[in-house]
Amino acid sequence: MDIQSFPWLFAAIVGFGHAFEADHLLAVGNIVTKRDNIIHAIKDGIYWGLGHTSTIFLIGVLMIIGKMTFFEGYFSYFEAVVGIMLIILGVVRIIQFFNGREKGVVTVDKHNVAYGVGLIHGMAGSGAMILLVMTEVKGNVNSLLYLLVFGVGSVVGMLLAAGIFSLPFSRKLTSNKTLQLSLVVLSSLLCIGYGGYIVFQNLV
Repeated sequence: MDIQSFPWLFAAIVGFGHAFEADHLLAVGNIVTKRDNIIHAIKDGIYWGLGHTSTIFLIGVLMIIGKMTFFEGYFSYFEAVVGIMLIILGVVRIIQFFNGREKGVVTVDKHNVAYGVGLIHGMAGSGAMILLVMTEVKGNVNSLLYLLVFGVGSVVGMLLAAGIFSLPFSRKLTSNKTLQLSLVVLSSLLCIGYGGYIVFQNLV
């Protein structure tokens, strides 16, 4: 392997690992509790990754090419927005489940929620990532390519994570209402609790 390819390999590995951060897993885990089809859950993971990459790349363009460094002062607020989003996801999921609006799972192949959650997560993840690229990678084009490769790694990581998290909600297990209720409530409470922690850490 050419030594020049190592930075791109590193970007992909970092992106893959980034997908497995706690707030990412809680959000996507909460989303896939609505699925009884692993393919739909994996697509949720892909759409999350695409949304996440979209935001990071957009902010990257503005900061790297447009030199709009004023974003640096707002990254803690971006993190807080992610915390608020996690709280909302948890509350809405519990309400939907107990109202029976989804009968526990969703089989419709729609992934707009996953994409939107990824967009918001990208706001939080953009700060450290872009500042790292700006200091370590030479050239605007190389910096943006690094962000794209990072994004591909995050897509792969999250599609894998979403598939794994959806397994307890496969058709064989969704008939077990007690297990389903426990998993939905647990994932929702974890979202609410961790979201509150993120908000506290960044605003208090």
